[in-house]
Amino acid sequence: MGTRRIGILTGGGDVPGLNSVIKGVVYRGSDLGFEIIGIRRGWEGLTSLNVDDPGSRTRYIVPLTRENTRAIDRTGGTVLHTSRTNPSRMRCLPSHLRAEDFPKADSIHDGKPITTWDVTRQVKKNLNVLGLEFLIAIGGDDTLSYAAHLNRESGTNIVAIPKTMDNDVRNTEYCIGFSTAITRAMDAVNRQRSTVGSHERIGIFRVFGRDAGYTALYTAYVTSTRCAIPEYEFDLEKMIDLLVTDKRNNISNYSLVILSEGAQWKGYQVHYYGAEDAYGHRKRMSVAEAFDAELRQRTTEETMVSDLTYDLRSGEADFLDKMVASTFGNMALECILQDKTGMMTAIVNGCFELMPIPDPLLGPRRVDVASMYNTERFRPNYANKLGLPIFLTLAREP
Repeated sequence: MGTRRIGILTGGGDVPGLNSVIKGVVYRGSDLGFEIIGIRRGWEGLTSLNVDDPGSRTRYIVPLTRENTRAIDRTGGTVLHTSRTNPSRMRCLPSHLRAEDFPKADSIHDGKPITTWDVTRQVKKNLNVLGLEFLIAIGGDDTLSYAAHLNRESGTNIVAIPKTMDNDVRNTEYCIGFSTAITRAMDAVNRQRSTVGSHERIGIFRVFGRDAGYTALYTAYVTSTRCAIPEYEFDLEKMIDLLVTDKRNNISNYSLVILSEGAQWKGYQVHYYGAEDAYGHRKRMSVAEAFDAELRQRTTEETMVSDLTYDLRSGEADFLDKMVASTFGNMALECILQDKTGMMTAIVNGCFELMPIPDPLLGPRRVDVASMYNTERFRPNYANKLGLPIFLTLAREP
């Protein structure tokens, strides 16, 4: 049997810990005699690669060795780069593919006709030409939704590794990047207390969390603040009253609230801007700025709005993310050794497990409001945690 060639890519937003996964895969792979091939720029690398063009190969393909991955875990981001590319909904074909007859779909968006192409056939072709026996896809719910499609529709051998600071991938209690994001958010909130308190204001913080509120909820959990999450529409007047009361009851005369980017109050109209990304998402106007305007209109309080979003995904990973990332990388290789495909590394009931890649139709995993969020006080629920896994949530929750 010849040397097994394994591909690896990172897709979607970067998070701390990605390089630890890559290094873990390369080091374990070299011990096993595997050849590890890095696919650069996520799914773009497998859609735009022109195998007959040396420049294209250089742009999208990089052999990974112990030598060129030795120190990558000391920095954040991903050495393979990333993109938000959906091969099943390509709006523009690479020049060398424009003469090909790919399945296409026509639709209307904002009154304009849109044509997209499904280039899965090309992805499969490139995997075959590169001689990749398995592909390790590292990503969040969007990247892994295409991994599931590729595995189920074309039979490609795939092992998935979940990463997202939102911690909202199904079938796992933990995603790479979450611990570092919470640690950074906690540090930022606690640092900025001095400024909010010095000026006797109400501090409003925005964190990532378009569909799930784990980042806001867990930051609030460790900073003892109020929060708003996408899973529950809060009462605007009540939230403002609670924050004003908190401020008056605080000897330093300030209060804080943490808002998920997808948080809403009853009657709030979400405003979007910019074009849709490859998975149909548009950027949201800041709910923190909108909430700030409502609060100042209804009270005489001064405020401070702080957007923590991109700072949380930058820089080196903390201990937990490095440990989980390295472990997930090794688990992926062990999965390949057993010729298991369509699986995802995961943490279930606090233990490392292999789980099926989530069904994209189910969408992201969401906070269980009844057990985790106090809807009267707009705070995390601290009670009844005995017997729960370390991350206070269950992978198999609805």
